[in-house]
Amino acid sequence: MEDKELVKLALNIRKQAYSPYSRFKVGAALLTENNRIFTGVNIENASYGATNCAERTAVFKAVSEGETKIRAIAIASDSEDYIYPCGICRQVLAEFGDSDMKVISCKNNGEYKLYTLGELLPSSFKLEV
Repeated sequence: MEDKELVKLALNIRKQAYSPYSRFKVGAALLTENNRIFTGVNIENASYGATNCAERTAVFKAVSEGETKIRAIAIASDSEDYIYPCGICRQVLAEFGDSDMKVISCKNNGEYKLYTLGELLPSSFKLEV
């Protein structure tokens, strides 16, 4: 799976976002270690704490299907600027990806930048096994 394919999926799925409060649609496309792809969108709620980000939606879908190792995730929105995972999403990603996991930050026109999760969240909390 190429980065551009994940970006395209993230850009397309963002249209499904439920964002009546912020009107800020976000889509995510996640690639697992087993080369399975899961997508997610942000889902808002009148009780703001019940809102879920696109990244976590994709992660939770993957984990609920037995996929617990993430290789990459692309995040896209309607913004002309690059979009990045929030702090909570970064920590959730760290639970299922290593510091070399690829994070693809996109603009609404498809331009993207590559980061590692370690760059975006150094010294994350991790389960020591």
